[in-house]
Amino acid sequence: MNPTAALDAHLGRIRIVLSRTSHPGNIGATARAMKTMGLSRLVLVAPRFFPDQQADAMAAGATDILESAHVCGTLEEALAGTVFATAMTARRRELATEPLWVREAMAELAAQLARDADGEVAIVFGNETSGLSNEELALCPRWAMIPCNPEWASLNLAAAVQIASYELRLAKVGAGATPTVADADARASFDEVEGLIGHLEGAALASGFLDPASPKRLMHRLRRLFSRTGLEKVEVNILRGLVASLMERRNSGKSE
Repeated sequence: MNPTAALDAHLGRIRIVLSRTSHPGNIGATARAMKTMGLSRLVLVAPRFFPDQQADAMAAGATDILESAHVCGTLEEALAGTVFATAMTARRRELATEPLWVREAMAELAAQLARDADGEVAIVFGNETSGLSNEELALCPRWAMIPCNPEWASLNLAAAVQIASYELRLAKVGAGATPTVADADARASFDEVEGLIGHLEGAALASGFLDPASPKRLMHRLRRLFSRTGLEKVEVNILRGLVASLMERRNSGKSE
């Protein structure tokens, strides 16, 4: 495969996700920003207005991206099947994983694409006014910020998409061979990690370790732990098998 085709193949595995967009013009401008950087996968989570003539007008030649955009109801649905997601935010969050600047974050995504030959990744952007909720942010293993004037950090949505897309393309064009661990397995998908978290939550409730009346931040911290580790598919299977075995022994002990 020639370098151009290889780059196109990598870029085709990247989703730009816009959550709860208020203004259709920003969707169109986002499509235009994506096309200039060779991106084509647009996912819209509960947009207020779409399709819309203003979106078409602002796309300025990138209406094909709007026509193929996938619209869904939740961020969970938008991330289904991905192996990694980076959330873009303008402010620090208490429950978030350690932050990166956008250049570092896009280099990380580029490395993930090189490591996993088939996995898809996502860059997630929130509502123009309120950004991403803490619940949405918790679904993304990484969050990143664009360095702006601290006295005026308000950045247009499409402009933020343009910057992130540019940094990702720059990272891919300049990326060389990425070292890999000899016995590394494919990275676990969003769905698989969420399944593990649900399994652990069920076991914690059944064992009494997690008090539903006072859950505190146990599940948030577990999700943050797994976000840092970058679980592989086989690791998820090991942990789920271990939890199932322990719960089976506990239940059999109760019945005796």
